[in-house]
Amino acid sequence: MKSVRTPTLEIAYEEHGPADGAPVILLHGFPYDPRCFDEVAPPLASDGCRVLVPYLRGYGPTRFLSADTPRSGEQAALGNDLLQFMDALGIRRATLMGYDWGGRAACIVSALWPERVRGLVSCTGYNLQDIEGSAKPAAAAQEHRLWYQYYFHSARGEAGLTQNRRDICRLLWKLWSPEWKFDDATFAASARSFDNPDFVPVVIQSYRHRYGYAPGDPALLGIEAKLQAQPTITVPTINLHGAADGVGPASDRDGGSAKFTGGYERRMIPRVGHNVPQEAPNDTVAAIRDVLKGTKA
Repeated sequence: MKSVRTPTLEIAYEEHGPADGAPVILLHGFPYDPRCFDEVAPPLASDGCRVLVPYLRGYGPTRFLSADTPRSGEQAALGNDLLQFMDALGIRRATLMGYDWGGRAACIVSALWPERVRGLVSCTGYNLQDIEGSAKPAAAAQEHRLWYQYYFHSARGEAGLTQNRRDICRLLWKLWSPEWKFDDATFAASARSFDNPDFVPVVIQSYRHRYGYAPGDPALLGIEAKLQAQPTITVPTINLHGAADGVGPASDRDGGSAKFTGGYERRMIPRVGHNVPQEAPNDTVAAIRDVLKGTKA
């Protein structure tokens, strides 16, 4: 375990492979942690890549530097954290892979700072939020899948996440990956990261901000303004989409293919749910290798 200091955070991360290898950054989502990449990072390191797996804000050993910094989980915060992580480590350009919150961070950096990104692997595709359009209702089945988001909008939901975070997160794992038969030890290995003192406030703010129900960090208003334009992503991208994803069904979307202008491929993975790298590590490694093969260092 290593850590690096950015202007906002002390970011804990795991590193594999040679220090002079081609940088690959792997980014977990909610409610997961770097354990989802345990079978992804070693093969890439064996290829000679420098593989970095950070804990997002609010997870594991990552900590805020100041008590005055808003505990925001908004999309701009995630993208800015990734950019500052790269800056702090002196990484000029990297291949990014992420899903859920991590996929959002990877998509944001790819969209706003494409010169920093060699290539992108993003599960479910275009992950930037359209906050201005968030009030538009979805089909009833999709609204039902988003129950946890609406729950977190309430004081009861905040108290529930505080008191029952393992119960809630384990249920989400089951609902989102219905064919993944994980055991108690697998869940426990990641659940330790949810004991971070900022986990609950960051999660609650994230799910309220994306619907306009909570203010963002004033320091990030400029980034949020750029994201509201829903910018295109110009770097080469592979979209890995689990065919059994219980929160973002593959049948309901094409991954936002029109938003990718630098080369785009969508790969459907049968019987895999939301946690693609942990459920399908071989497919994840293959996609990253293909992005590396098709791009210049």
